[in-house]
Amino acid sequence: MKDISRRNFLQVCGLGIVAAAGTGALAGCSGGSDGAGSGTGSGDSKIATIKARGKLNCGVKADVLGYGYLNTETNEYEGLEIDLCYQIAAAVLGVSYDEAKEKKLCEFTTVTPKTRGPLIDNDSLDIVCATYTITPEREEDWDFSTSYRTDSVGIMVMKSSGIAEMADFDGKIIGVSQGSTTKDAILTMFEDKGIGATPEFKEYPDYPSINSALESGNIDAFAMDRSTLNTYMNDQKELVQPDIEFGTQDYGIASKKGSDLSDVVDETVTELLDNGWMDEEITTWLGASA
Repeated sequence: MKDISRRNFLQVCGLGIVAAAGTGALAGCSGGSDGAGSGTGSGDSKIATIKARGKLNCGVKADVLGYGYLNTETNEYEGLEIDLCYQIAAAVLGVSYDEAKEKKLCEFTTVTPKTRGPLIDNDSLDIVCATYTITPEREEDWDFSTSYRTDSVGIMVMKSSGIAEMADFDGKIIGVSQGSTTKDAILTMFEDKGIGATPEFKEYPDYPSINSALESGNIDAFAMDRSTLNTYMNDQKELVQPDIEFGTQDYGIASKKGSDLSDVVDETVTELLDNGWMDEEITTWLGASA
């Protein structure tokens, strides 16, 4: 995979903005001793804080195969978004991608749709890279990178449910994640396609809870991004009318609004899209081309 640690990007050092090119130019930047904690540190520079701390604090998923998944056998996070976090860490800390992974320069925290935003706001996390959909409303509160992956919403049911088409959801219970955009996406799709169904929605704190509710019969369907649903798909489950694509989800990396970190994050993602690294990751983790 391609290493982008020697590209040029803007970094804030103290009170001035300097152009840093690779690892050498970073030696003259110092975040100060007060930047070592979880806060914004010296001069409210996120970059200075991260450099003083020596690690990038990342919010990720632990239950989405191919994106962010906590492997119970190794107790390690893995997936496309985990690798992407290491690329951001490499860019900020001025090391190679391989070195960032080898030295584990990312500190991972599992987030949910309900916790991810507040953890950025209180500086517990530097970035959130967790199938986080970019919306105009969210962009008012946080900075987002260029989208690195696009997905759409699906509705998964047990094959034994008798639900074969969208109209069959009238009076049914659809499980969704707290704080997600899934409910609105479904209702918009029903309206756009003239589907006369009025389902009930039940929110859950995490994906395993929704899946358990589906398998136990407490809800009739599990709705979420298709990449997430793929984690829980098996021979007893299926998507309802998968040919109907709706609720396009553009995933981006979120960072604190107005922080000096945001430009570095966006430039890194843009370069990874341009140089083919992201295509390689998608093939590796999702078995599909971009």
